[in-house]
Amino acid sequence: MLGYVTLGTNDLEKAAAFYDKICAEFGVSRMMGDENFIAWGKPDGGAGIGLTKPFNGEPATVGNGVMAAFQCESPEQVDKVYNLAISLGAKDEGPAGDRGGNFYAGYFRDPDGNKLNAFCMTGPFGG
Repeated sequence: MLGYVTLGTNDLEKAAAFYDKICAEFGVSRMMGDENFIAWGKPDGGAGIGLTKPFNGEPATVGNGVMAAFQCESPEQVDKVYNLAISLGAKDEGPAGDRGGNFYAGYFRDPDGNKLNAFCMTGPFGG
């Protein structure tokens, strides 16, 4: 469905260090980039994530109501990604845990304030 998600950053080097470690948990690394943007993922390997300095030269800002989600294989991986993000300086937006309806997730904000979550389904959707 989605090919990739791109988030804005005002400090590409700092943000890249954060995403290098988060993406490594999913077995992916940088697949392309230059002095203004970096993308992580695998060619033909599902949705990836990218960071960019805004093309228009204006400061990057956080979209209200915008969130990107990392799909995990288990609640244990959700916990690991959430705890890793917090250890890397992410801001807590809701600790990892059961959200009901067979949905397990942890919410956090990256160094630029972009809202992210790590999630997995623990049973049939809506069940």
